[in-house]
Amino acid sequence: TDILQLVHSDLLGMLLMTSLGGYLYYANFVDDFFRQTWIYFLKKKDEVFKWFRSFKALVENQTRKKIKISRTDNGTEYESNEFNDYCR
Repeated sequence: TDILQLVHSDLLGMLLMTSLGGYLYYANFVDDFFRQTWIYFLKKKDEVFKWFRSFKALVENQTRKKIKISRTDNGTEYESNEFNDYCR
């Protein structure tokens, strides 16, 4: 296995208390090889696609490698047509 070979993602929330910025959820992205974790705070569940694109651009630019497999829990926030089209 290598860096970005497998990236796990999950969306957590609705948090019991809204943050100062109004965030109710957070998405985490974990590289399976190094176990490094990135956290993005969201106000709405449907923002996960926006933050996945941002995360993907960041790590692929920094490592010069591509994400091979993205594993999720198949939550509805990961099943939008927009998300599926992007990942093809």
